[in-house]
This record gives sequence, C-alpha cells and structure tokens, in this order.
Amino acid sequence: KSGTASLLAAPSAASLAVAPASAQGAALNAQFASVKALVFDTFGTVVDWRSSVTQEVEAQARQKGLTVDGAKFADAWRAGYAPSMNRVRTGAMPWTKLDDLHRMILDKLLVDFGIAGLSEAETDALNRAWHRLRPWPDAVAGLTRLRKRFTIAPLSNGNISLMTDLAKHSGLPWDCILGAELVRHYKPDREVYQSAADLLDLEPAEVMMVAAHSGDLRAAKSVGL
Repeated sequence: KSGTASLLAAPSAASLAVAPASAQGAALNAQFASVKALVFDTFGTVVDWRSSVTQEVEAQARQKGLTVDGAKFADAWRAGYAPSMNRVRTGAMPWTKLDDLHRMILDKLLVDFGIAGLSEAETDALNRAWHRLRPWPDAVAGLTRLRKRFTIAPLSNGNISLMTDLAKHSGLPWDCILGAELVRHYKPDREVYQSAADLLDLEPAEVMMVAAHSGDLRAAKSVGL
C-alpha cells in the first residue's frame, strides 16, 4: 500500500475506534498544526519498483531471446541495494551515487542469471529502469492533494538525476527534490533527515517523514522529524 494513502492515519486505529468523530478531527488537527513539509521515501512508498523493474527485465530478455524470471531478478537487484549503500556508509567505498551502485549490482546479476550479449547501451538502458518506475495508482492524486497544504519533496537515496527523471516519467508533483546525494550520506544516516529541515529552513518538528518502511520512520523520528 502506498504511503500517501495511509499518511493521514497516524493515530492508532484502536484510539480512533473509541474516540468521537469530533475528537478524531481535533487529534489530527493538533498533530498536523506545526507540520509545513512532507518528505517522502520513494521506492516502495510512492512508486512500485518491483513490478516496474520486473517488466523491464523481462522485456529486455525477450529481445535477446532469453527466458528470465523478472521478479526474481528484480528482488535480487533490490537485495543488493542496502549492502552496497552500507559499504559507502561505513567508508569501505567512497561516495558513490545510487545509479552507479545499481550498475555494479546489475553487472554481477547479468552473469549470475546467464544474461549475455547486451551492448553497453542496452545495459545502461536497463540500469535506468529505476528512472522509469510507475507510481502506485493513488500516488499522484494523493501528492497533488497534499501539495495544496504542504511543501512536498522526496527524501530518497536516489541520486538527483534519477529522482528528476522519475518525477517527469511518473508525473510526481514535487515542489523540489531532496535526498542523499545533496549531503553525500545514505539513509538511515541522520544527515539525510536533518538536511530536509535545513534546506527548507524549517525546524525538524515542522517536517514529517512519510514512508512505508518502519526503519525510515524510526531514523527520521530520532532526528526530530
């Protein structure tokens, strides 16, 4: 389920179940009174990376006359995501943008899955599948509605060019693009979350993190978002 669909359900279901409707509204209004900006995890929260990447992999394989389990390939590609970023976060690798980390993982997976014969241009185009992810069905409408009240921006580990292409491809109505590349740290490093407040000239408590991943929310909360 996308993050935009569940954003306004912050109070617990149990507490709302026993509260009068007027009390529910008051609780929400109090909770959101100080919030001026919403920053979004993007992969999985706003866009459906798994089915998008699966279809791109399978389409490329068909062009080469190969049969590949696209979902398994997509899952393996994503499985390399956190370990590769952790190498950067721990200093084992210098700062490396996500496009380049994705390419390192992809090069290994092409060998592991027995996919051969791709030209450099074809491999690069496949790597840029992450620039062409489809939004969840309710995401664009939800973001558009939220943008009337809040400043909205991604706060993703994706590099700026990736996130810009993704916004244009999927029609994501961001006010600006924030994220890891601006501070050369990957989430869950606190610098990424703090940068959202700093770059928008807001206090951390005036910024809300929206994510489908509990770890992202915990890290943001620890910084004061």
